[in-house]
Amino acid sequence: MMAFGPLKIRLYGDPCLVTKSKAVKEVGPVERMLIAAMFETMIACRGVGLAAPQVGINEQIFVVDTGKEIFAAINPKIIKYTGSEVMEEGCLSIPRVLVDVKRAKNLWVEFIDQENRQIRAQLSGLTAKVFQHEYDHLQGKLILDYLPPRDRSRILSQMKKGAYTGNVLGEEDDNKRKI
Repeated sequence: MMAFGPLKIRLYGDPCLVTKSKAVKEVGPVERMLIAAMFETMIACRGVGLAAPQVGINEQIFVVDTGKEIFAAINPKIIKYTGSEVMEEGCLSIPRVLVDVKRAKNLWVEFIDQENRQIRAQLSGLTAKVFQHEYDHLQGKLILDYLPPRDRSRILSQMKKGAYTGNVLGEEDDNKRKI
């Protein structure tokens, strides 16, 4: 099977990142090649999750590799969730910026995998957090959207000027994996 190789990560400001993704009709060879390339890209960028819009494709596909759980999710749905916690999140499409995001602790989800099998699962911990983050990408939602309007405007203004001084991943944090 031919692979795409590492793909280019779309960065904040790219319209693809704020566009709602379309459902995948069927998982075939092209989708499997895309999924393989997304895994390769995510690993090369030291990520734990990557959604298709982040590589310029507005289809409901994302990949996850938390080190404990590895899967591709196509046409994912969150059926139920419980609990909540606020945790700091980064994003491969918004380099060096961290945002506190309130997420559900436990998720009940369903999706199709790359072999067209219907999967139902209960997720918790990092896997639940990554699933929600990547699911947001498919809805055109970014971590910056969780900020109060005033904070969001201030950070966006600073980012445009190259002068963001808030929560920034430093060089010493480059060995950490990102969502």
